[in-house]
Amino acid sequence: MKYKVLLMGNNKMVINEFFTYMDLNFECFSTSDRYDDIINHVKYIQPDVLVYCLYGENPDDLKRFVNVENKISVEKIPIVIVGDAEECDQFIRIASAMDVTIFRRPLSSQKLEEGLIKLLKEKRPEGAREKRSVTVTESTLKTEDVMRVAEELLAQLAKEEEKEKKQREEAARKRHILIVDDDSSVLKLLKGYLVERYDVATAISGKIALKFLEAKKTDMVLLDYEMPEENGATVLAKIRENPALQNLPVVFLTGVTDRKKIMEVLAMKPQGYLTKPIDMEKLSSTIKGVLR
Repeated sequence: MKYKVLLMGNNKMVINEFFTYMDLNFECFSTSDRYDDIINHVKYIQPDVLVYCLYGENPDDLKRFVNVENKISVEKIPIVIVGDAEECDQFIRIASAMDVTIFRRPLSSQKLEEGLIKLLKEKRPEGAREKRSVTVTESTLKTEDVMRVAEELLAQLAKEEEKEKKQREEAARKRHILIVDDDSSVLKLLKGYLVERYDVATAISGKIALKFLEAKKTDMVLLDYEMPEENGATVLAKIRENPALQNLPVVFLTGVTDRKKIMEVLAMKPQGYLTKPIDMEKLSSTIKGVLR
């Protein structure tokens, strides 16, 4: 009879070793670090041990795990921590009150497997395992409970897939930039430079730019500071007054070199400003920084 092992943590290499090299003695399952996910897996799978494979977890991750341990301890499921010396020491500092068994890496798959089997035999003698297996068999007859937990897990997976899909679509979409300048040659130059990497629109006045923003969405605005009728300062003020646009990133383009004038530009709190003639490399790095 195999032991059921529930695996979690950032160390995918160690988790993969369980599935690849330890399948003779262990029936392996994996879970995310979300509380509901872990609790549902524990309830549905009823593992013999939970193994937390550490790799770069931050203190907040470990603090959240303390809440999980409170629930798992009720089920009398042993908790094993696998990590290097620094990771294990950090875990001990944060969760010193937890009853866990620690295996420090470097450690071969064989030694880890032997250590877990020894631990499980001590924690759960063979007779206890057989008795527990009867409980599992009886619980599987409660179809409504099993189906409910399964539906919860499937719903959670569906949410994760939808989130990942949106992230992929967002990554694949070209980010949109609106360039506003009363000089058509500047518009042509900047659009020609950016159009391969971004979806670019242009406006030759502040009034046209504001009309554009009322009807369409953009990811950022490159805004000329000195324009007739409505200058850049006026346009930015109107953008900030609009609740739908108040968080829209704006970078000023300005030919002003006077220190006092530059301070006036910065007082408007744009996300950046670039002096003319525009340094294309600086333009590129500014856009990347703002859109990140």
